[in-house]
Amino acid sequence: MTILVTGGAGFIGSNFIIEWLGQSEEKVVNLDKLTYAGNPENLKQVENDPRYHFVQGDIGDTQLVSALLNEFRIRAVVNFAAESHVDRSIRGPEDFIQTNMVGTFRLLEAARSYWSALEDKSHFRFLHVSTDEVYGSLSPDDPAFTETSRYEPNSPYSASKAASDHLVRAWYHTYDLPVLTTNCSNNYGPYQFPEKLIPLMISNALSGKPLPVYGDGQHVRDWLYVKDHCSALRTVLDKGKTGEVYNIGGGNEKTNLEVVHILCDILDELRSRSDGLSYKEQVVFIEDRPGHDRRYAINAAKLQQELGWAPAETFETGIHKTVKWYLDNQEWMQNVTNGSYRNWMKEHYSQ
Repeated sequence: MTILVTGGAGFIGSNFIIEWLGQSEEKVVNLDKLTYAGNPENLKQVENDPRYHFVQGDIGDTQLVSALLNEFRIRAVVNFAAESHVDRSIRGPEDFIQTNMVGTFRLLEAARSYWSALEDKSHFRFLHVSTDEVYGSLSPDDPAFTETSRYEPNSPYSASKAASDHLVRAWYHTYDLPVLTTNCSNNYGPYQFPEKLIPLMISNALSGKPLPVYGDGQHVRDWLYVKDHCSALRTVLDKGKTGEVYNIGGGNEKTNLEVVHILCDILDELRSRSDGLSYKEQVVFIEDRPGHDRRYAINAAKLQQELGWAPAETFETGIHKTVKWYLDNQEWMQNVTNGSYRNWMKEHYSQ
């Protein structure tokens, strides 16, 4: 049997595929549209593995998805395909509506048609990978988000992901499609596209550029090492109860400014500036973005207690591994920041 991973050339998807092929004999079909954040280079180490098959295409292409499901006898769909950057959703929300909402709808319909025709329906699963941002913002004293927290999305990105979550839920309750949904906290680690906080700060620091921090830098996020996220997804796919939602968090709440300062300290140690000053000298505060949620925090107790999962990395161990990876993979960083992404960064982060 084979699993279909959508959006597998992106940050989390590529890490998932690498981890999957390292731990399983099961084949993987990777369907990715290869938009700006989809990078086949992320999967260079598995591109010649006979168990890995790449297809460039859109989850909204029902005919293509249906053909892949049938040709490869897919036993599970893992849906990473999404537009995911909040800043981009503010400046251009339509792509987020098309991919995250319409694309998910069409993927669900293709999966439902395929599943309905299976003689043995018991082993098929549709795992939808979502975000904690659907829950909105927490105040400093609020308890962490649980699976029953109210949805209160505040950006076009989170609204589109919330809508896709509701579609997945509806296809379970209406059509009995065996779905699973996960909502994760902020991921970090290898292969993350450098518009996100951690790789952006590393890239800018090494290039001598400003380290832009929104507002007062006191926005809080719960950080999850991407390989821990991948192990949690494998656990949910193997052991999760269909129709259920599982929150995945690292239990590492940090302000954005704390994260930037930690990165600067690690870089000071591993790749010090030629003038002997700290990279913290490059920190600049910029105007806050609209609708910027103040705090996210995930309660992953359900996943830990019911399915036995726990993260292997602390933030301290995970962030050291992450910085070391980017220092050791400067060519990857240079390649990924060429072209359209570089132009976008110049336009929106030139200050």
